[in-house]
Amino acid sequence: MIAGILKKYWGYDGFRPMQEEIINSALEGKDTLALMPTGGGKSVCFQVPAMAREGLCLVVSPLIALMKDQVQNLNSKGIKALAIYSGMPYSKIDITLDNAIYGDFKFLYVSPERLHTPLFKERVKRMEINFLVVDEAHCISQWGYDFRPAYLEIKEIKKLIGDVPVIALTATATKSVADDIMRCLDFQAPNVISSGFERKNLSYVVRNVDDKFGNLLKICNGVPGTGIVYVRERKRCEEISSFLRQNGITSDFYHAGLGKELREAKQDAWKNDETRVIVATNAFGMGIDKPDVRFVVHYDLPDSLEAYFQEAGRAGRDGERAYATLLWNSTDIQRLRQIHTVSFPDLEYIKDIYQKVFIYLNIPYEDGRESVNKFNLVEFSKKFSLNSVSAYYATKYIEQEGYWELTDEMDNPSKIMFIVGRDELYRVQIDNPELDKFIKSILRIYTALFSRLTSIDEEYIARVTTDSPVGVKEKLKQLSKLRIIKYIPRVRTPLIIMNNERLLESNLYISPKRYEERKGLFQKRIESMISYVKEDEICRSRQLIDYFGQETENDCGICDVCIRNRNNSNIGLRKRSVEAHIVRLLQENGTMGISQIETIAGDEYKLYLQVLREMIDNNAAINEGDKIRLP
Repeated sequence: MIAGILKKYWGYDGFRPMQEEIINSALEGKDTLALMPTGGGKSVCFQVPAMAREGLCLVVSPLIALMKDQVQNLNSKGIKALAIYSGMPYSKIDITLDNAIYGDFKFLYVSPERLHTPLFKERVKRMEINFLVVDEAHCISQWGYDFRPAYLEIKEIKKLIGDVPVIALTATATKSVADDIMRCLDFQAPNVISSGFERKNLSYVVRNVDDKFGNLLKICNGVPGTGIVYVRERKRCEEISSFLRQNGITSDFYHAGLGKELREAKQDAWKNDETRVIVATNAFGMGIDKPDVRFVVHYDLPDSLEAYFQEAGRAGRDGERAYATLLWNSTDIQRLRQIHTVSFPDLEYIKDIYQKVFIYLNIPYEDGRESVNKFNLVEFSKKFSLNSVSAYYATKYIEQEGYWELTDEMDNPSKIMFIVGRDELYRVQIDNPELDKFIKSILRIYTALFSRLTSIDEEYIARVTTDSPVGVKEKLKQLSKLRIIKYIPRVRTPLIIMNNERLLESNLYISPKRYEERKGLFQKRIESMISYVKEDEICRSRQLIDYFGQETENDCGICDVCIRNRNNSNIGLRKRSVEAHIVRLLQENGTMGISQIETIAGDEYKLYLQVLREMIDNNAAINEGDKIRLP
């Protein structure tokens, strides 16, 4: 049956390694953790079993771009799918949830931040869920490299939807993280299925270089096809992309600070081969399935082998030969260790930043729960004369503790909330008949406007009220001036979303033990990254596979270490063959002149002379004037 589904909707005649085992495990009702490398076909592992069962598959994914892409791909195959994510207008979320309950949809993709909302919790109980899928499952582990507190809400959702099999998927999990994933998701029994971390077509190359620009240019000129260059800083993206363009390579840059439309345009140009090389921060790549990427270059050292493995794995998804090259020098190692130092400010500093953020936002003690606030880190740091890097990592650590959520710079929809009671609002409607109809309309369109800030869509309101978007905005501004509503117009900025009210200094608890454990694990990941680039005797692929807790019997044969070892081995074999030939010549002729040996050697005369010198040094041959003989 599952082979028929695969053929009907995906057009494939067979499964990739381990896909069928994962699918059968899920269909048997077992909670299943699938470990598959980037590009290994993870989506098929939950989409096929979901199609084989009645009901709706609930997919938790942290990547909006990936959600949109997968929903679009499923719909193009005639499979009805939906998505709910941060930034959607309330009205659209409401309609989407109703469709999930009453429509004949097969997939509902949800961002983890939506799971804890009362609206979602209430509606999900009425859905007929067949599987709960957790994508990028390493995000649920506090010991993983990309922990997201919102993932912990999945356990609560499990209680609401009943006894439904869980399919958790990740490309990067050590054994300890895999165990933690299963614990956090309340697996009925441990069940890990791994397709292995080996990429037989991907050649890992590590180069210790001072001239990174020159080496990067050689790679781009030496390897045909499209590529990705990963850098740490946004500014460097633009500099390197400009350098490549000046040297005749069609290149562009990409980072999270660009507008949504511009990012999408850059992605599309690269995917359509209009741009050959994209220079990007780690914001690029998730959800972008381009199979024919021929090379990935890391211009800077990543923070961890998990991040490196996932990013490098975006090369060669089509199974053809591809290259993952990492450029480094001693300065990179110093910088990486400095990152560890600044990533963990001391606890008192973190607690101080917590209070300063609330002061910056004018939120008093015991207030601010579930509030959504614009948060500009640069302005915040200037206001309190803070080092912006240290302040950033402090806010990120507080996020890991679950007190708030930080968004990247993004397009945020307009939000409104009534700040007067219903009785007072009624009096306002009587006193302002020109606003009465408008107020009634938005109350019909959106619920919960009296209890929380709600995302709205001015264009949708305009269509319903037969007004213009400009007219709607003016009325909202008027209501705001009358102090009837709180109105936050659509803005492109980072947001900070408070999960709790502001706590007193004495009530704010950040576990010192957990802090030290996280700090130690972060340092361990950094040292593993450093060890990887410095170790030039062990096969690169073997090092990575070993890091993720698996075993392999064979070296890959195509990484820089394997190629160098093979060349060295070949030279040794050739030298022994040349020495045997010289011995045979001397046995046959008694003595020979050096010029005779050079003539016999032909193009390899330099190698013959080198071997001959070594034989003389080791007393395996004797030099008498211009003649050579055996001892």
